[in-house]
Amino acid sequence: MQFAGEEMVLLKNNAMYWPTERALLVADLHLEKGSFYAQHGQMLPPYDSRETLERLADSVKATGARRVITLGDNFHDDDGTHRLDPYAAGMLESLTRALDWVWITGNHDENMQRSFGAQLTEELEIGGIVLRHEAKAGETQPELSGHYHPKMRLRVRGRHIARPCGVVSRGEARADRMILPAFGAYTGGMDAGDPVILDALKPASEIDAVLPAKGKLISFALFREAA
Repeated sequence: MQFAGEEMVLLKNNAMYWPTERALLVADLHLEKGSFYAQHGQMLPPYDSRETLERLADSVKATGARRVITLGDNFHDDDGTHRLDPYAAGMLESLTRALDWVWITGNHDENMQRSFGAQLTEELEIGGIVLRHEAKAGETQPELSGHYHPKMRLRVRGRHIARPCGVVSRGEARADRMILPAFGAYTGGMDAGDPVILDALKPASEIDAVLPAKGKLISFALFREAA
């Protein structure tokens, strides 16, 4: 897909690859969400971090990425960095050593306790595109963000299903902006057409949900500006 004059590839596992920068972009990993809930009496299988990091490593291998840039809520809470089991921590340390890795922080982990040797920042600008956790209302520059975990609800062969998706806003004389799908294993989602998501990307001439399927990027209209 074309975004702000750049070719971007939205992968079926909810990561996005930026070929020009050889960068893999992922939003909302929510590492150690399982252990966070366990502390509060809700027992979930404690392997979400391993699964998320394994899928991320697979994406790096498949794309040949040399950079990884996260878009916030990397850990489910600030203390999650200390709850990683030795295996998951070793995986993460290997990845951050091998790659140019940037953590953009979010509302869940704005005070991340460890960076694992990677860069830590609130937002980043590359080639005129702003990367941050939550879409900034009225942003006039091209922007990539996360936070909302958008999902598209579809009816397929008589069944209702929900699939993570990206949400893209465009318009004449208006910057392209996009909310990425959540990447983490234990992440729920908000309907892509929810007014909260649409309002976050306005003003815009058009807003679409996008998701990859069978080697193509499928778009679903969510909003069209009145003529």
